[in-house]
Amino acid sequence: MVVDYECRDGVARIHLNRPERLNAVVPALTEGLLHAFDQAADARVIVLAGRGRAFCSGHDLKEPTPEETSLETRQRLEQIQDVTRRIRAFPGIVIAAVHGYALGAGCEFALGCDLIVADEHAQFGFPEVEVGLSVTGGISALLPKIVGPARAKELLVLGERITAAKAAALGLINRVVPAGEHEKVALELAARIAARPPVATSLAKQALDRGLDATLDEALATEVDHAILTSVSGEYRHG
Repeated sequence: MVVDYECRDGVARIHLNRPERLNAVVPALTEGLLHAFDQAADARVIVLAGRGRAFCSGHDLKEPTPEETSLETRQRLEQIQDVTRRIRAFPGIVIAAVHGYALGAGCEFALGCDLIVADEHAQFGFPEVEVGLSVTGGISALLPKIVGPARAKELLVLGERITAAKAAALGLINRVVPAGEHEKVALELAARIAARPPVATSLAKQALDRGLDATLDEALATEVDHAILTSVSGEYRHG
């Protein structure tokens, strides 16, 4: 199995499990990730992490170039993009616990998540242009909204690796933790989130994600709709 799954107390743990290749992306890993998200349908929170020395080092460039038609290439790439779609569509919160490398597709997987906890030695980057590839995980839309268009172009065109500290300073990640503590802290956050009212938590995620692409009037309308939903959910606690 190149992706491991377990769930306890409403918190699902998904581990990329190709440690001998730094969890580099191949079709089997993508398929395993999508299957794991299917299994996590009833979870409240997902923690996404990697086995071995890295979170995910991007596409496996040592794999032979697939002999495929343009349609097959499109299907393969869209399947990778489906990981981002599943993360965004998951009603609960997805937390990336990052250590080692989060490069290329691995960085895209992490930035697609709702929260990112990174080991202090983690490195992030987009080496696609340097090796003649293109970004695939929706990062062309997500990255400029996080760091601004000028900084996004710098990160993509130069492909320089950045430290966890710099990623935090740019607003790419939420927390930098001591070496080896990334999963522990991510699971602590997951337990806190899992204990919160599920409808309100899910609506908060939806409102923020939709707000990225919404006009002010659309965002205001969504907030009213969500306020009504929370009022009838029975979750509100007085005092």
